[in-house]
Amino acid sequence: MNSETTTPVSNQVSVSITVNGKTYQRNIDPRLLLSDFLRHELELTGTHVGCEHGVCGACTVLLENKAVRSCIIFAVQLDGQSIVTVEGLTPDGDRNQLHPLQAAFKEAHGLQCGFCTPGILMTLIPYLEENPQPNEQEIREALSGNLCRCTGYHNIVKAVQHYVENNGE
Repeated sequence: MNSETTTPVSNQVSVSITVNGKTYQRNIDPRLLLSDFLRHELELTGTHVGCEHGVCGACTVLLENKAVRSCIIFAVQLDGQSIVTVEGLTPDGDRNQLHPLQAAFKEAHGLQCGFCTPGILMTLIPYLEENPQPNEQEIREALSGNLCRCTGYHNIVKAVQHYVENNGE
């Protein structure tokens, strides 16, 4: 019998990803989903995982200012790229302040349990930059990829309208 022991081959890959303005370098499994990387490696738990199929929108983050579903993207695909999570919306990284859209949601009671809210916010940020004056139907269409089980979307739409009326202030 051979007494040599074999060392398992590491399948880890080195990545460098900028999240909310801070660059992180990690050795990760190539199959690690971005949502798991954010939640478990970086402890940024604002990105929620609902369906794990890219359908519900709870895991939405911004990749180079475009809304993407983090539960269907491998973290290694983002090597060298920049993303923003809901934690990165606060002005100057001050977690005691709210982004104007978050403040509008608070003012108009646009959330209930809050599970879907981060994904909705991250969907709306680039949408409202491209469409600063949407009507109610356009807002509802923009939200159509985000599922909320607590509300009928009425106050969510109201919150977006409040934000639009106040130009994000």
